[in-house]
Amino acid sequence: MWKWGSTSGLRALSVLYVLSTVAFGFAFALQGQQPWAVGTERVVWATGPFLAKMSQTVSEQGIAPAWAFAQRTAHLARVQIAAQIDKWQAPNPPARPSVHVAAAPAKLRPAIVAPPNLEVAAEKKSDAKATDVQASGAKASGMQLAQPSQTSAPVQSQLAEVEDTALMPAPDSTPPSPGEVSSVLAHLKVSLTRELYQNFTLFLYVSKADHGPWQQRMFVFAKEDNGDLKLRYAFPVSTGKEVPALGPSGAMLQTKTTAGFYQLDPERMYKRYTSSEWQHKMPYAMFFNWEHDGYQTGLAIHSAVGDDIQLLGKRASAGCVRLHPQNAELLFRMIKNNYRGLTPRFAYDRRTATMSNEGLLMHDKAGNIQYTDGYRVLVLIENNGGDDVIAALF
Repeated sequence: MWKWGSTSGLRALSVLYVLSTVAFGFAFALQGQQPWAVGTERVVWATGPFLAKMSQTVSEQGIAPAWAFAQRTAHLARVQIAAQIDKWQAPNPPARPSVHVAAAPAKLRPAIVAPPNLEVAAEKKSDAKATDVQASGAKASGMQLAQPSQTSAPVQSQLAEVEDTALMPAPDSTPPSPGEVSSVLAHLKVSLTRELYQNFTLFLYVSKADHGPWQQRMFVFAKEDNGDLKLRYAFPVSTGKEVPALGPSGAMLQTKTTAGFYQLDPERMYKRYTSSEWQHKMPYAMFFNWEHDGYQTGLAIHSAVGDDIQLLGKRASAGCVRLHPQNAELLFRMIKNNYRGLTPRFAYDRRTATMSNEGLLMHDKAGNIQYTDGYRVLVLIENNGGDDVIAALF
């Protein structure tokens, strides 16, 4: 498109001026009855209909189709150019940062007691407790990828039993009633799909609610040999404050405990750990295996320390699930010793680089569940205090 005052505009004015001059001269000659002008007029009148019809045919058969083709070509070119420009201007996806974690200490277990003491300790246990722990140990050994030798299996099983039972849960001033436990178990079963129920053997139900009979509590259910779930422990916890808080760096940080289904990350289980973001100690940390927007989450289950122990039962953390030190160590050892094995992989959205926390599992093209090495432990966090079922959805 040309504009007045440009070179193209001056050229157009020159052409109009020449055409106007020719037209004016021809009209003046025609008015003076010049022979060449009169002849030209007669030729024009004689060839006018033929030229009109020919121009119409050329327009319909040649110019119109060519113009339509040119318009389509121009439109496709504009679309391709716009797509290429959008591709050039689109921001690059965030690079997945490498996770730098503190190295696990060389000595994760206390000194092993001599075998004679193990036998004495084992004899002191009740028959019912021994049967329960032995069944759990047998199940864990069946799920491990690398099987121990036949000669060392009995000794390792005894070690695991003694280590799990050496610790007792911390005293609980407000334990849940049998009716509350039954309600939690019924709700948990309804919340689990068949695939989740079949592929996990330990279920940690965490209520992050700030009111209700289930508020700020973790219920630990273990699957028995017959497939039923049995309550092993009920621990008071502290989940996130759910409001922004000032971090050590002076920036405002989120303190939300995101509700959903989670697995434990087998590569991030630490007896001793310190948060790089909050500069806070996190003993017996068990991080969730959840990637969101290309970044691994910092949410974990760990022990409370110092004055935070007195806040258990209230929302007080930066987003993690805190336990009493005694309960955190008990749960940490129980999971590491008994629940390692193949676990289903959660669905992953490559477009958003986010792993599902809605309980959706990854399947191959044939519909088979995809598995990986991990812990057969499923964590379900809900904002449900047991007095409002609708609240669990938010």
